[in-house]
Amino acid sequence: MRRPARRTTGRSTPTHRLGFPAYTTAKCRQRARADAGGRHPRPQETALSSLATILPLAAEESESGFHAPSLADFFPPAVAFEGTPFELNRIMIVRLIAAAVAILVIVLAARRAKLVPGRFQVVIEMVLDFCRRQIAIETLGEKLGNKYAPIITTIFFTIFFFNITGVVPFLNIAGTSVIGLPLIFALWVFFLYIGAAVKKLGVGGFLKGALFPAGVPKGLYVLLTPVEFLQVFLLRPATLTIRLFANMMAGHLLLALCFAATSFFFFEAANGMKVLGVVTLAGGFAFFLLEIFVAALQAYVFAILTAVYLQMVLEPEH
Repeated sequence: MRRPARRTTGRSTPTHRLGFPAYTTAKCRQRARADAGGRHPRPQETALSSLATILPLAAEESESGFHAPSLADFFPPAVAFEGTPFELNRIMIVRLIAAAVAILVIVLAARRAKLVPGRFQVVIEMVLDFCRRQIAIETLGEKLGNKYAPIITTIFFTIFFFNITGVVPFLNIAGTSVIGLPLIFALWVFFLYIGAAVKKLGVGGFLKGALFPAGVPKGLYVLLTPVEFLQVFLLRPATLTIRLFANMMAGHLLLALCFAATSFFFFEAANGMKVLGVVTLAGGFAFFLLEIFVAALQAYVFAILTAVYLQMVLEPEH
């Protein structure tokens, strides 16, 4: 027996701006049941309609709400030469700026050197003397220290300038916060101490000193030699890379989080929550100072480990 057709009331079903029914109140749910022919919706239908209502509302709120920093900050879109080996993005531009400033500082210091130094020359000479005496000579001794001081100083200066861009206004990200550049520095150090050891000791002498330490019972070489191989050829460059880029990445995320939260609390949060902006602003300033210290500390750690690794392969008896 044919059922009579349902009468229409002439009223349209309320819809959300994306096109699905906006049944968000008890009255609307009653109308939803009426539109469905009077039957009570099944639990699955109720859950799906609720989810379809909540998700667009959450999306609308997120457009103007708090935006937390993410890993996307470290993979910006290309701004020039996209799809080529010379592709430029924001981080590459920051690196080029840091390299140019580092070269400019050294050139100016060299050209304006005077017998009676000014403040700028004094600062540069203090850093150079620190790298030569406190890092190179202190670790490698007088002869080897003077030989490798220029390389160690270059590593310290360049890493510091790439690190410090994380707190420079309008740059706001460290050039070493993406793994590519720290990996290049680590490989530089790796080939530096491998090449220096092979040049001084020969391939056989280097491998014997690195993989078969003196004073160890021969039976232990079965266990010790694989460990030494991993340490010399893998763990040293890996730890140099990860330590540098992980510290600078974490610093960027902390700074971005604090200042994004400050902007949200001051300009978008409810009046009762605006006071929290003072807390996040103070935290951001504290992390700003900490990031300056970390930028210098990581440059120092990388330079001192370079000297230590050179000392370990050039003078293994020590």
